[in-house]
Amino acid sequence: MIGVITGDIVNSTKLQDPSIWLSPLRAALQQITLNEATWEVYRGDSFQLEIKDYFQCFEHAVYIKACIKSIKDLDVRLSIGIGEKSFEGQTVTESNGEAFQFSGETLETLKRDKLNLKIKTSDLELDQELNLYFKLISLTMDHWTPNSAEIVKLYLENKNKIQKELAEIIGISQDAVSKRMKRANLEEVLEIDQMYRKKISKLNS
Repeated sequence: MIGVITGDIVNSTKLQDPSIWLSPLRAALQQITLNEATWEVYRGDSFQLEIKDYFQCFEHAVYIKACIKSIKDLDVRLSIGIGEKSFEGQTVTESNGEAFQFSGETLETLKRDKLNLKIKTSDLELDQELNLYFKLISLTMDHWTPNSAEIVKLYLENKNKIQKELAEIIGISQDAVSKRMKRANLEEVLEIDQMYRKKISKLNS
């Protein structure tokens, strides 16, 4: 089984210069994987990413969101699909299988449901539980300021660093780092990630 994240940038039409989100989006995808064959940006503001270790899907989704929300007035819709891969295409958008279908179909429902994050697997009960967690944590993530998003992005890029070291990287005080993390509800986001990893292990049992 693999994971697939399909997404599109929210409010991209309000910005005349596509490089405002394209550069950070490409940088985010390159940070997640060095294998550029596993992701593709298409139609200017849509993208798809194949993830071999599907236990990391939620963390990667949070990271992409943090990168995009570091830009004022932008957000991103993200759908996670987990399942089998039945066809290897020349590009990730040409590949096929359960995971790709689940992710693509779910993205289509996000705008209608006014949601920015959702998952679909072969287990309906699991989906319902995880999507409740995602809906609740999105109440925070959807309202991240650029400063809050930036501190989440920085943390996920430097998990081995303490707050003092993170503060030095962006040139603010340790106290300011701590306050931004609290405002971003980073601790709760990380707890949801641990819960996701625990629950998603059901797919192997």
